Amino acid sequence: MSDCVFCAIVAREAEASIVYEDEAAVAFMDLQPVNPGHVLVVPKEHVPRIAELDAELGAHVFKVAMRLERAVRASGVRCEGTNMFVADGEAAFQDVFHFHLHVFPRFEGDAFRIQADWKARPREELDAVAAQIRSVYAERSG
Repeated sequence: MSDCVFCAIVAREAEASIVYEDEAAVAFMDLQPVNPGHVLVVPKEHVPRIAELDAELGAHVFKVAMRLERAVRASGVRCEGTNMFVADGEAAFQDVFHFHLHVFPRFEGDAFRIQADWKARPREELDAVAAQIRSVYAERSG
């Protein structure tokens, strides 16, 4: 994709601070990090959304992210915990439409927040939504 910044990074047409690279994925520092040590892991293939990501490639990206998470913890950057985060679609705050997995260190008092209504839901509501999802999953898996 000519207008995709992550494709440009993969092609070495845009600058990036590369942390890791192999035949299928590349990981680099986020230009606007949540905290120092914030890494993005992207497949080299242009895949806009997670639903379009091949399962094998997705597993590979996650394996790379798991190894990088351990490296971030051991690197000396401030890290009391980590988040792995995927934003898929505009409503989920995806701003580059090339699938990517964020790996970032967390520490007490950092500025990262996700605001939500975290209250417990009635079991009947949870069961109804579970049935909806289970039905579609079964259709698409069989």
